[in-house]
Amino acid sequence: MALTHDAAIHDPGIPVLQARMTGSTATDFYKEIFIKTYRKLLVGLFALIPLLSLALTATEASAQLYNSSASVLRIDGFSVDEIPVLRAGSELGFNIYGTPGATATLHIAGAQRGLTLNEVDAGVYEGTYAIGSRDKITANSPVTANLRLGNQVVSAVLSESLQKGVGYHPEKSSSDFPRISRFDVNPSAELSRGNQLAFTLTGTPGGKANVMIKGMKGKFLLQEMRSGEYTGVYTIKPRDRITSDSVVSANLRVGDRIVTGKLNKSLQSNAPTAYRSAPICVACGTVEAVNAIETKGEGGYLGTIGGGVVGALLGNQVGSGNGRTAATIAGALGGAYAGRAIEGNTKKNVHYEVQVRLQNGGQQTISFASDPGYKVGDKVKVQDGGLVRDV
Repeated sequence: MALTHDAAIHDPGIPVLQARMTGSTATDFYKEIFIKTYRKLLVGLFALIPLLSLALTATEASAQLYNSSASVLRIDGFSVDEIPVLRAGSELGFNIYGTPGATATLHIAGAQRGLTLNEVDAGVYEGTYAIGSRDKITANSPVTANLRLGNQVVSAVLSESLQKGVGYHPEKSSSDFPRISRFDVNPSAELSRGNQLAFTLTGTPGGKANVMIKGMKGKFLLQEMRSGEYTGVYTIKPRDRITSDSVVSANLRVGDRIVTGKLNKSLQSNAPTAYRSAPICVACGTVEAVNAIETKGEGGYLGTIGGGVVGALLGNQVGSGNGRTAATIAGALGGAYAGRAIEGNTKKNVHYEVQVRLQNGGQQTISFASDPGYKVGDKVKVQDGGLVRDV
């Protein structure tokens, strides 16, 4: 194909041909056009990549938001660390257990401000309220907790008083006093993070039930699934120190009366020997360290006098007249100090201290005037203020 000046291409992307092209020249020309067009397409595709990433991110964010909103928002536990006196400057510590990733707030009746709790672990919220001089908080002030996630909000009311020894005073003689007829747990094979303990309580219907486990901070709630039957599952947190024989108690509150029950069962299904451990020898232990302690001695009058005499003689050799007198006095004082120090070094004492780690976890240090011959790892027993080998 031949192109002449009269048939020149005036496309903006193609330079006007000023010369006639035929054969291989035309082929090279179209090849160059193809390469330029291909490069422009590649540049355009690379420019679109950030926009596509943003679109995908927005889609994922929308999906996550939808999934979060679809989850069931709940409060599993709500408790307070009771204090002896409610006055300005006192602090009330609150704990909420529930759905993770939410915003937790609470309000105390009579308080001038609210409190936002921090999520210290997944689903564990903690906060401290410092009572102000304008607050009118009493032991039985109602406290309401709110947990918000997206457009969902769930609330719970504290079922205990804010002050120790004040609040609920049950009358055991009352015929309508709440009762707990059964308190049980479905034990877990392991008591580590993420394992679950399922509790069941049977008692007076229409109440509020919660459970406390030694080694866990706060309380968690049981829900009344059927009349008089309360159930709940506690998921062990990383900060918990729960053992198979941890003391577990349940509280059932009906109106202003409350009753407590104790769990008489191991929390771990494969720990039948936990209650048959061998007795601990409180005086037995293992040597952890043997230290030689050097005590500097005290210089006596001999060293002081001797050093003073030598210092005075040396000082007397310096200068003349009043200068010699001053040098003699300075030499006597310096010599006395040096003589006392030298005598003290010659009288230094060395004694030995043996540190023992006892079986109950305690530590005891026994002192000896000379090397007792013990080494790290030896089994010993504390006896009459000293040590004997435990064979």
